[in-house]
Amino acid sequence: QVQLVESGGGLVQAGGSLRLSCAVSGLSFSSTAIGWFRQAPGKEREFVVAISWSEETYLTPSTKRRFTICRNNVKKTVVLQMNRLKPEDTALYFCSARRTLGLPITGGEYVYWGEGTQVTVSS
Repeated sequence: QVQLVESGGGLVQAGGSLRLSCAVSGLSFSSTAIGWFRQAPGKEREFVVAISWSEETYLTPSTKRRFTICRNNVKKTVVLQMNRLKPEDTALYFCSARRTLGLPITGGEYVYWGEGTQVTVSS
């Protein structure tokens, strides 16, 4: 059974940092791409960042200078480091997984999803 468990969310002031983790089990992690998405109340799910099996990454223009992502294939975890957070980063953050050698950046390309961790940035 594949499980993705996010952790590390919380409340932070604007300009602060948070470190989200995604722990994956039940999947051949080394050949899996991991994506992070977020969804704010009343808004559609939004792509944030993805990392491929070979550690190629893709970030959006709004996050590439503030967020970084890395993976640990031994621990089967992916960490999303978020710096200089803004109130508009407030959302429920999900990690997702797909066994692929590519780098999916849309929600429809991912197969497995976690339940999310809440990030709230106060102004």
